[in-house]
Amino acid sequence: MSLPLPLRRRRQRGAALLLLVAVLGLGAASLLIGAFGRNTGEAARQQRTLATLAQARDALLGFAATHGRLPRPAASALDGRERPADCASDADCSGFLPWVALGVAGADAWGKLLRYSVTPEMARAPVNSFSAVANRVVLTRDGRGGLAYVAGQDQCDVSAQCLPVVLFSQGREGYGTAASGVPQRNTALGNADEADNDRASRRFISRPAARDGAPGGAFDDMLAWITLPALYQRMRAARNLP
Repeated sequence: MSLPLPLRRRRQRGAALLLLVAVLGLGAASLLIGAFGRNTGEAARQQRTLATLAQARDALLGFAATHGRLPRPAASALDGRERPADCASDADCSGFLPWVALGVAGADAWGKLLRYSVTPEMARAPVNSFSAVANRVVLTRDGRGGLAYVAGQDQCDVSAQCLPVVLFSQGREGYGTAASGVPQRNTALGNADEADNDRASRRFISRPAARDGAPGGAFDDMLAWITLPALYQRMRAARNLP
């Protein structure tokens, strides 16, 4: 039996409305899935980079245990062997992680080379634990935006040691050098803390990721370091510390 015309029209309008809701729902779901996928993808890259830094840190300790010193920076952006000559200054001992010498990945999850800075005295064997001074320091931003020490202090000496080595990823945005050796153009404005890290040889900044407007500017660098007690403990265990 056929339905009256007004009822058929109401049913057709209802079916069309349900179809429209379904289409809109699929569109919203696609947007959510796309956003979720992007967020989880970025989080995965961050986790991979943290794991790469941790592996590099362990490899540095292993290198020191074997060679009685930490390695010098990489020879160049395309040569992951360590520089052949001793460091003549703090700047000479700052560059890229010597990934070939360590047998680890040299780039983060964004394809940018890991940065590396080592105290010159710690890159020469034998390291004299009674007189060598570790001189790298790491700072952060406090609640008011001021700089405060995380590791080390203003003056580094035998009685108040700082850090022997710092390594870091320059993150997705801002500064960095691609694994192909091409420097990345900094497109951010006012990212002063990232700029400081990019040219630093002793003093580095580590803080939570932030966008423009935060004290120190936009920031996504990821830092790791080794303390002097941890380094000496590993070297003593290997009987490689005078």
